[in-house]
Amino acid sequence: MQVGSVTTPFGRRPMTLAMVANQVLGQELEPEKSADKWKLYRALCEAKSRLGVTDRALAVMNALLSFYPKNELSANNGLVVFPSNTQLSLRAHGMAEQTLRRHLAVLIEAGLLSRKDSANGKRYARRDRAGAIDEAFGFSLAPLLARADDIERLADEVVAERLHIQRLRERLTICSRDVSKLIETALEEGVPGDWMTTHVHYRALLTVLPRKPTAVELTVALEQLGALRDETANQLEMRINRQKISGNALQNERHIQNSNPDSISESEPAIRKKQGENSINHRQQPREPIKAFPLNMVLTACPEIIMYGPGGGISSWRDLMNAAVVVRSMLGVSPSAYQQACEILGPENAAAVMACILERGGLINSAGGYLRNLTGKAEKGEFSLGPMLMALMRANAPGDRKAG
Repeated sequence: MQVGSVTTPFGRRPMTLAMVANQVLGQELEPEKSADKWKLYRALCEAKSRLGVTDRALAVMNALLSFYPKNELSANNGLVVFPSNTQLSLRAHGMAEQTLRRHLAVLIEAGLLSRKDSANGKRYARRDRAGAIDEAFGFSLAPLLARADDIERLADEVVAERLHIQRLRERLTICSRDVSKLIETALEEGVPGDWMTTHVHYRALLTVLPRKPTAVELTVALEQLGALRDETANQLEMRINRQKISGNALQNERHIQNSNPDSISESEPAIRKKQGENSINHRQQPREPIKAFPLNMVLTACPEIIMYGPGGGISSWRDLMNAAVVVRSMLGVSPSAYQQACEILGPENAAAVMACILERGGLINSAGGYLRNLTGKAEKGEFSLGPMLMALMRANAPGDRKAG
């Protein structure tokens, strides 16, 4: 390859292959090539991660471009700028001279700049009789212009990748919300299944993601979370289908019974009597006990109550109930209110509710009033412990605390 003239650096600065490559790149520049310097600089900022350029180095490049007299970079207008270190430092927001040299070296190594040193190392321009610049010594922007197309291509790739990651994040957020609410629905509706394990698996898929995940990491997490969402939704769908089948069978049975007119006309008084007896018996039937959730689920959602257990730990439901009695007294909940909660909710669920009240203590003005309110709702069948536990588990998850 015909290289032409290569300028070596002044003083003790060593010559490097990067300097040679930059000068050759500048010599191969097409004379008619041009580019808007600030548009090119914006593309350079977008592509900085691909080019290995730091923000401070970009600040130096910005300062150098400000010394170029025209907006259009072109070989016909000359590509050498020659500010002194003092001038360059002022336009680089007062950057120290030693720091300035370091970042100039970064720009040269990245193939965006080259030196054109004079015999004495000074930066200046020699002008002709008409006042036009005949020859200049300083920093050549020719490598930057020569790589303009490459820089813009890299900038487009970075922008496209950023948008792709943003879309993956949005899809992951929606999928995560779906899984969380489906598990919450399953718990609230009492759908059979090991939902605690499902929730632990769901949290594990999210916590393994780094703070700034790549597109590949997001894609893998989205696929795994999507599979978990489909599996959870299928279980709920099967529950709905079973209820439909059961409801249709009951409806058909009633239809068959009602289609016998003789039985109705002959035994109507007896039926009315039995119906009256059944309604009385129904009112007197004891309430079905509310399902207790797994102990480890309660402790995961409400870790603050653990320190109130015997010996500062909780390993059984008995330990949790003992801790709940301590917390009840500490929060000023009356014995009668707690006793009523135990009768309506069951001892285990009453203890779990006390754990939830302790966990949300800063948001509840009257713990006793809050407990009585929840007990009243439970008696009417309007309260379920599952959603409350799920909300606290989400609030106590490491990723959620970090994001908040």
